[in-house]
Amino acid sequence: MQGTKQRAEGKRQNGSDLKEINKSSNQIRRKIIQHQSNLPVAIQGYEGSFHQVAARSFFGKKVEILPCATFTEVIRTSTDPAITMGGVMAIENSLAGSIMPNYNLLQKSNLSVIGEVYLQINQHLMVNPDVELEQIREVHSHPMALQQCLGYLNQFSWKLIETEDTALSARLLMQKKSRHTAAIAGKLAAELFGLKIITPNIHDVKNNYTRFLMLSREPQEIEGANKASLNFHTDHSKGRLAEVLSTIAREDINLSKLQSFPIAGSQFKYGFYADLEFDNVSQFRGLLKKLVKKTEYLRVLGVYKKGIYKK
Repeated sequence: MQGTKQRAEGKRQNGSDLKEINKSSNQIRRKIIQHQSNLPVAIQGYEGSFHQVAARSFFGKKVEILPCATFTEVIRTSTDPAITMGGVMAIENSLAGSIMPNYNLLQKSNLSVIGEVYLQINQHLMVNPDVELEQIREVHSHPMALQQCLGYLNQFSWKLIETEDTALSARLLMQKKSRHTAAIAGKLAAELFGLKIITPNIHDVKNNYTRFLMLSREPQEIEGANKASLNFHTDHSKGRLAEVLSTIAREDINLSKLQSFPIAGSQFKYGFYADLEFDNVSQFRGLLKKLVKKTEYLRVLGVYKKGIYKK
């Protein structure tokens, strides 16, 4: 137990000594891009996807992307310095909740969270440029996107076709040049593939956001950081978790998320993923010194600036 605590303390100390501590988050982003300008950012999905929109929002519109079929591939390629400069991964949605497999992937990797983006998910009905609404017979998109737009779609007798990705649906629509097919996807997909948005914002819930994490191989401690993500578990003795939560509250730090997950190989013992919001990094460091004594395992997944909600 003591060795585990020492390793956790060592990781924290290493992070506090990073040379980048006095650089702003924007400077760090520029450094990453300039230093590895020939390398893309790994995303799940296809060109034109919401993951690409999130990547552009954080790294800039000129950032190159490496589309990956799965989130496992995103983690694998983000870890390889010969392939990418990092990755972007959706972690939760305001309607569907936490994406649990992605939490597990993050915890098992050596990647660090350097930022986050809250992206509003706006779904649009798009067609080829010379197509009108009355010509549509089929609508193609990811099952989740179709589900999110049923209030609009049920007005018509269109056939709904499920696909593996919203942006892929848009690309295939452009390639096949169909006059009787529409796709549901984001604005970027329409722009990239030259499609006409015939009906914008057809999603039923207008305030639907997905949170994306920006991942890097190197941890960054950013000036102005006011949020951190942790992975920890206790010795599961009576009241131990309550002690951890009380310690966080006493430090006047906001526990904005607490997600439990089973510890592999244990008999129904659980670890925790936590997001903490604070006023300054020194406040967070003071908390860490106390948490090390109250946890059996503690890992800082990232210290970064809290994301803003983007439309």
